[in-house]
Amino acid sequence: MSIQKFYSIRFRILSFLCFITLIFSCEKKVKTVYINESLIAEAKLIYNDTFENDLSDWVIEQVPGGKVEIKDGKLEINDVSGCTIWQKTPFKGPIMIEYEAFVIENGGVNDRVSDLNCFWMATDLKNPTDLFKNSKRRGGKFSNYDTLQLYYMGVGGHYNTKTRFRRYVGNGDRPLLPEHDFSDSKYLLAPNKLYKIKIIAFDDIIQYYRNDALMIDFKDTNPYTSGHFGFRTVNNYMTVDNFKVYQLIPINE
Repeated sequence: MSIQKFYSIRFRILSFLCFITLIFSCEKKVKTVYINESLIAEAKLIYNDTFENDLSDWVIEQVPGGKVEIKDGKLEINDVSGCTIWQKTPFKGPIMIEYEAFVIENGGVNDRVSDLNCFWMATDLKNPTDLFKNSKRRGGKFSNYDTLQLYYMGVGGHYNTKTRFRRYVGNGDRPLLPEHDFSDSKYLLAPNKLYKIKIIAFDDIIQYYRNDALMIDFKDTNPYTSGHFGFRTVNNYMTVDNFKVYQLIPINE
């Protein structure tokens, strides 16, 4: 084989490998999402945190005694009395949020297996451009979040006996609808199990999935369309990884 022919073949192989790499890269950043029977969207990745570096993109509000840190390439939350970890960037819908969570039971002092919770589309009506103006005052205490406007999902609360979805109004009211109040074991938590969470906020459609099972499908007549996301827990030991936010663009078929 001539040297010229050898380099020609080599160039074709390298070009093909680059093409395959590009395809897989695009597949990770753009995908198709079926929201319901009539709504299909293209999901474009706009934020990704694999927790390999630091927490500079996050704001931690925690009652003294707990600890939040990056450890072994994951966000590790070891909490005593209440904690919220806010994403600094507010996201405007329609969006989809995905992440992985693992609630630990290994004999530790905070291994309670409870409260795999989160807030999303959160705003402070008194400080609409700065959610973090009152961070120190909130300090991770759950009741101090009642005056925010947001969606809340509390999975395995009350010592892993309740799972509840609420829409916080922003004036202290956080009504609980009967259809969003679960106590069946299938809605609660199992220890040392990986949970893949997916949240969709598409105009008036608010959905929460766990391991591809739709747990909440809420039609909001006055939807919250932008705001901050926050991980929330209390007296619990857990890890979080692969946090992603996608912009959702409807596909007309």
